[in-house]
Amino acid sequence: MTLEQKIGQFFFPAVFINDTEENIQAMESLIRKHHIGGLTFFHSRASAATNYESKKKVEFNDDSYGRLKELVVRYQKCSKTPLLMSIDAEWGLAMRVEKTPQYPYAITLGALPESQSSLVYDLGKQIGLDLKTAGIHYNLAPLADINNNPNNPVIGYRSFGENKKKVAQFALEYLEGMNEVGVLGCLKHFPGHGNTNVDSHLGLPILEENLEQLLSNELYPFIVGIDNQVDSIMIGHLAVPALNEGKNTSATLSKNIIEKLLRKQLKYDGLVISDALNMHSVSKLYDTKGQLEWEAFNAGNDVLCFAENVPEGIQEILKNATPERIEASYKRLMRCKEKAGLLKGKTQPEGKFNFQITANLNRKIAQQSLTIIKDTDNHKSIVEAAKNDQLGILNLYKNNNTIFSETLAKALNTASFSIENGTIENISSLEQELENLNTLVIALFVPKAKPYNNFEIEDSVLALLNRLFSNKKCILYVFGNPYALQVIPNLASAKGIVQVYQDFPEFQETAAVQLLNNTKTKGSLPVSIPGLQTL
Repeated sequence: MTLEQKIGQFFFPAVFINDTEENIQAMESLIRKHHIGGLTFFHSRASAATNYESKKKVEFNDDSYGRLKELVVRYQKCSKTPLLMSIDAEWGLAMRVEKTPQYPYAITLGALPESQSSLVYDLGKQIGLDLKTAGIHYNLAPLADINNNPNNPVIGYRSFGENKKKVAQFALEYLEGMNEVGVLGCLKHFPGHGNTNVDSHLGLPILEENLEQLLSNELYPFIVGIDNQVDSIMIGHLAVPALNEGKNTSATLSKNIIEKLLRKQLKYDGLVISDALNMHSVSKLYDTKGQLEWEAFNAGNDVLCFAENVPEGIQEILKNATPERIEASYKRLMRCKEKAGLLKGKTQPEGKFNFQITANLNRKIAQQSLTIIKDTDNHKSIVEAAKNDQLGILNLYKNNNTIFSETLAKALNTASFSIENGTIENISSLEQELENLNTLVIALFVPKAKPYNNFEIEDSVLALLNRLFSNKKCILYVFGNPYALQVIPNLASAKGIVQVYQDFPEFQETAAVQLLNNTKTKGSLPVSIPGLQTL
């Protein structure tokens, strides 16, 4: 390859599964003309990073998975050097693609006992096998971020938790599981995105810690990964003034953070990839096309993810970079392609999904992660109430046909109630129906995993919970992000609280069986929730 062609290898532009034929052909032309090194797949333009919280409607397509496979084959045919196909699949292909296997969020895995870390390995392995069915060999996961800020708008449920050793151990298990089946992984977001309260898709988070504090906490999982030859590390769009002469420069554009800290001090010589360069924290910094790509490369990134100005970026790097630096980044990328088997022709989709294996694994994780937060003899309360026709099962944000409520209702011969939204009419009618019952099992299906607008739990529903906790014996089951507990009022008056983490069928079934059999739970909260300490 010429020097210019080698530079083309550093560019991983975004491609969209549900894109127009015109856009697909434009990408094929870009691959042929500029010797692109890899691609990063997204569902659609409306679902891309900068649309994170916008109102653009994402149109679902039941055939997304078939289209993904077709595009992988089609794009590979355009390239003389095999493309390293990547995707952000932290909890499986389902993060980006409909009707594909979905696995628990990292925060759910963080609830597992450390003795069950092999389940995280198994999950990484299955995600790797699922990716290979689509011809993808590079997963931009897992997070090594330690989530120690309950108000973090973008990490939260995507982190294994706040314990640095557990985060490091579980991230490594996840990576090694993928590696076993020939899929590369990526620790992100260096130097640590956990203790921030700004969404880097929309603005620039600032980490106030100094180097000593970072080394003792945020950097710990990355150091463990480096010691274990992690495939790649993604640099986050966050500023660390203490490492940058007091400046609020994004780590993605900081030589001090990448070259000085990561390369020299931490002695990492693996692949360094930028976070998506279309994110607003960096994308609006430079007026000249190609300047951002050059600055990111110059700072120390080997791969430029979601680069939007490929031809201009290549020319800027060709004009400014030394041949030695270009060669170093090229060799790192080729080592990754070789490890993934791409240079031996393993570029096509292979294998097929096994949804039963996914279900079995999810059930095992559910059984080990379920967490009782408060128990004032929950089992005895529901048995006695059921005998006296005083028990009701309430579904919030779901109908009565949930596995959880159906299992309980059948076993206890009791009635189920539900509201799918908190309109005044719904709540008024519901409270009348519940008036003569003294004990409730409440299943709160948290509407959103992200904390915006109280996880989309309506004020009217929060007020309802407050009244129910005050006036009845309530056992609350939370199916969703445990951070939602901090917005629920009057928790001290609830007789029982159980954290279930996911609403998957396997988790609902496990929660119902636990209550009916009065079994001990094995999980523990992976994060500190404000307000729970006083329960």
